Amino acid sequence: MGKQLRLWAGIPLAAIALTAPTAGTASAAIPVNKPMAGSMTYYTDAGHGACGTLIDASSETLVAVSHTWWTSANPKNDPLCRGVSVKVTYQGKTITVPVKDKCPSCDAGHMDLSQPAFGKLAPLGTGVINGITWQFVNADGKALGPAISGTAGSDRTGARSR
Repeated sequence: MGKQLRLWAGIPLAAIALTAPTAGTASAAIPVNKPMAGSMTYYTDAGHGACGTLIDASSETLVAVSHTWWTSANPKNDPLCRGVSVKVTYQGKTITVPVKDKCPSCDAGHMDLSQPAFGKLAPLGTGVINGITWQFVNADGKALGPAISGTAGSDRTGARSR
């Protein structure tokens, strides 16, 4: 009976060990220090951003990155909220903006910039801009060190309000 009890007791732990890493969306490391191609839109919402701080996307320079890069159940505790910025380049212009929010409908390559940040790169009337390059960097604009865990996801179009 003792051997049988140990066998049955080990099965749930093995099942948990096998299923825990694969639960939810597949994870992938954020490609730090590596320029990526993508698109951008802008938004103008005000209130609490995903990092838990007050934001005003109509007057501050900031970025909402795709939900696919967030790894914590509570976004306020996510590594993206700890001094990570995004360096965005479009047609010879480059800006670096802090990650302050999450874009629930952006795919992994899509940036949702605040209105002033978008305006530094392109006229607001253009809406969706394709052909940007971007990368995750420290808040001071320098490349990040080790990779941060993240996930991969969906798409959207146009300038919008959340």
